Amino acid sequence: MNRRLVVPLTRVGLGVAAVTAMAVLSACSHPPNAPSTTPPAHPPSASAAASASPVAAGPPTIVGVTTAGALVTLSPTTGAVEQTLVPSGVNGGASFGGEVSVAASGSVFFAVRNGCGSTVEEVPIGGGAATVIAPGSAPAVSPDGTKLAYASQPQYGPAPDCQVSSPDLDEYFQLKIRTLSNGATVTLPAVPTGQSSGLPHPISHLSWSRDSRHVAVSISPAQDNEGYQVNLVDTAQAHYFVAGSGVVTVPVSGSPDQQGTVLGEGDYLPDGDLFVSRFCCEGTPGSSLSSLMWEVTTSGGFVHQVAIGDPAYGHSSLDVSSDGHWLLYVAHTVDAATLYVSQGGATPRALTTGIFAAAWA
Repeated sequence: MNRRLVVPLTRVGLGVAAVTAMAVLSACSHPPNAPSTTPPAHPPSASAAASASPVAAGPPTIVGVTTAGALVTLSPTTGAVEQTLVPSGVNGGASFGGEVSVAASGSVFFAVRNGCGSTVEEVPIGGGAATVIAPGSAPAVSPDGTKLAYASQPQYGPAPDCQVSSPDLDEYFQLKIRTLSNGATVTLPAVPTGQSSGLPHPISHLSWSRDSRHVAVSISPAQDNEGYQVNLVDTAQAHYFVAGSGVVTVPVSGSPDQQGTVLGEGDYLPDGDLFVSRFCCEGTPGSSLSSLMWEVTTSGGFVHQVAIGDPAYGHSSLDVSSDGHWLLYVAHTVDAATLYVSQGGATPRALTTGIFAAAWA
């Protein structure tokens, strides 16, 4: 199996003492049967306070991708499957570009594996025939519904014939911004041609800011569990998605400040802050001492701790509802996954298992 799939998803928890020390400061979540820890001692964040209001709306429907490759709608209270939109073939999990995104209009965007690549498709949330959009993966529709961001990159997997061999691998890894009304598409390569380090920059997750202009681009490791990055890309200014004008990398700050601490994934909150998966440590042998689900500013400043995740699990498919009251994420290994839901940044609960990717409708 390609290294990019294995290392981020099988981090082994070696720092129990470090995780326990953080537990007294924040709510925790663990996969089923893992021990719980002390409730939060700090005041709730602004989003948590808002969600506790008696006028706060209930959770919206969830659209998810099952481990069997079906695209389904889920009850946000029980996790039960309510409707099957696509019965099979849908990519699931960040390593396969299997994210799902729902427009305010009710269109659901997802990716289907197609040989060594994949295709972004669209289906109505009420059911119906799927429409092919373009070759790509990890789709994310803008809040105003006018643009679709997605990755154009090889879909690594078990088949050895899907590996890319090139002296400039970045030519295979691109961020696409498509105008949905007319299909006009802007391509942002990782870096300028000829300036590649010889390693790819695989996109694992995309998230739009509320202004429908900036995209948070989560980049997964190129090799040896190294290379995690969350970049904020100004789509009106940037020419590349890794560096250059219009690109800001979110720094890792806060405590514990161990060497190798990284942001595995980031998703925009309505107020412009980010919901992130933060863990230590990248690099070989790929073990982890901590795994934290945080709200941070775009400059990396700590705002609120949502959960302490189990270091033995990867945490991906982060998503925030349009009103900011509800968060979700998936804790997963290579072949198992648990979907967690948090109301306004409060203690998450395990909603259901067998879902590799999910988003609020």
